[in-house]
Amino acid sequence: MPLFITQRRFTQDAMKGMMKSPVICSAALATALVVCLSLPALALDKTPIISLDLAKKMAAGCEAKAKEMSWKMNISVVDSGGNEIFFEKMDGAFLGSRYIAGHKAETSARFPFPTRVVEQLAYGKDLKGGPLPGLALVPGVIAFAGGLPIMTADKMQIGAIGVSGAATGDEDEMCAQAGIDAVKDELK
Repeated sequence: MPLFITQRRFTQDAMKGMMKSPVICSAALATALVVCLSLPALALDKTPIISLDLAKKMAAGCEAKAKEMSWKMNISVVDSGGNEIFFEKMDGAFLGSRYIAGHKAETSARFPFPTRVVEQLAYGKDLKGGPLPGLALVPGVIAFAGGLPIMTADKMQIGAIGVSGAATGDEDEMCAQAGIDAVKDELK
């Protein structure tokens, strides 16, 4: 028997066997799809996020500190992607500080450290020049204190808070820390 006839017969026999079990093939395909599509969903269920309620509590903690110190603040809370969840402008706060607070929060969301560290990288601890001076020129990156990452107890970054409006970046950072401290028990 010539080779091409043998190959053709083998192919036809294989196709007949596959046609006999379309239900089995369909079931296998459906099972594979369910497994593949459900794994990412399970990962999302286990990833902590910042809720609107948590963001509001952080802003309230920050606002309480600001009132105690007679500061008029803009407060921005963002998720780990830098998307704003909540913003508050206290009465009398500078309008321009809204932009700064938001970008402080976004900067700390993009990098897992305070904006004070960005300042030190760009300008140095003594403000006479740091190892990465160009970092301060990156659009949207704020290189002075007042933005803090929000971390869970197991060190997973879930967002950031940015504050602007006090007389110094140190005071802005102190206020941001008060916001995080207000929800520390909920970050466990």
